[in-house]
Amino acid sequence: MSTRVILVRHGESSYNAERRVQGHCDLSSLTDKGEAMATQVATALQELTFDAVYSSPLQRAKRTAEIILSGLTTPPPLQTTDDLKEISLPLWEGLPFTEVEAKYPDEFQDWKDQPHKLKMTLPDGTEFFPIAALFEQARRFWQTLLSDHAGQSILVVAHSGINRSLIYSAISLQPEHYHRFQISNCGISILNFAGELGQPVQIESLNMTSHLGEALPNLRPKHQGPRLLLVRHGETEWNRQGRFQGQIDVPLNDNGRHQAEQAGEFLKSVPIDYAVTSSMSRPRETAEIILKHHPGVPLALREDLREISHGLWEGKFEAEIEQSYPGLLHQWQLHPETVQMPEGENLQQVWERAIAGWNAIVQAYSGQPCTVMVVAHDAINKAILCHVSGLGAESFWNFKQGNGAVSVIDYPTGETSAPMLMSMNITTHLGSVLDKTAAGAL
Repeated sequence: MSTRVILVRHGESSYNAERRVQGHCDLSSLTDKGEAMATQVATALQELTFDAVYSSPLQRAKRTAEIILSGLTTPPPLQTTDDLKEISLPLWEGLPFTEVEAKYPDEFQDWKDQPHKLKMTLPDGTEFFPIAALFEQARRFWQTLLSDHAGQSILVVAHSGINRSLIYSAISLQPEHYHRFQISNCGISILNFAGELGQPVQIESLNMTSHLGEALPNLRPKHQGPRLLLVRHGETEWNRQGRFQGQIDVPLNDNGRHQAEQAGEFLKSVPIDYAVTSSMSRPRETAEIILKHHPGVPLALREDLREISHGLWEGKFEAEIEQSYPGLLHQWQLHPETVQMPEGENLQQVWERAIAGWNAIVQAYSGQPCTVMVVAHDAINKAILCHVSGLGAESFWNFKQGNGAVSVIDYPTGETSAPMLMSMNITTHLGSVLDKTAAGAL
């Protein structure tokens, strides 16, 4: 049984509104808007039951946790720990970001471009590396939590920096990629741990904000490049049954069409300028249903976004595969980058064509701020998500992709900028904060 962790960032604080550095400083409190956001999180989570709740002791996070707990049916007692405090930035805390940039230009540039190298020389001459300290703090928290609450459901309320570091340390994403994921005020993320830290973990969703009245996270200031909406096709009958599909062109079933309609309604108010889909029927039909709300948007087909070829596994159930190829399915589940599908593809082949297709899309629309919807498949989307996160094929299973789910990737200044994963596997439009779509096979 897995350990589920729901991660929430605190609501808008006074320092957020004033654009000041917060860190360990505890003079920042929730604004009225921040309190309302926390109430919205409570509503979104009211269907869930938690075995334990932890928060940072800093008042902006603790108050958020208290408001969320007040909206739950059977709330457990709130526990605070210093291991959930925000990143320590002792020379900057309390200062406006504009003043930090003017007073510490070199360090601020490091913070933006290579945060893992940010160094602060304290008044006593000590050299302090904030990101390294934060990652150690995150690992320490996970080791304690996962040991004490194996198989339970836990709510954690903290801050942007520590929540990032918790997610990164869980999936072994290195500190140099610190800015790759967006963590919005009161954004919800869900992680599922198979065991202790270092054992398999899945990000079920990242930075969902639809419960706050905004379908997708807002664009960051000065955004000039494309925003890409990565969508997985709706359910097929083989998804529901648990058959491996691969490149067999299985169509959507009725539930899959309904999921596509729900995704279309969810994205109805989002301006979509262009759309691209795998040439296979299930993503193409999903895209066409969504685009009914966006008449006139052209839909381009790409062969390189077709699903992984499972070769002789296609059309089979897991039990049949295990009987014919003993141990290979288990190897695929643990070390997917090492598996060659019988008469099919290996993950490196899928990776190369998926990323080539993705990069071509980014390049084609990079000269303008626009929104591009890309509809594809489980394996293709997972490869793309690993790529934009700075991870390799060995991390393939770290990302979940539900039928009809939406992910958001921004390129702030176009193709030359590092991508930002703004949100991943949003399924709230399908009826729940949790991804309840058919697990299915690829």
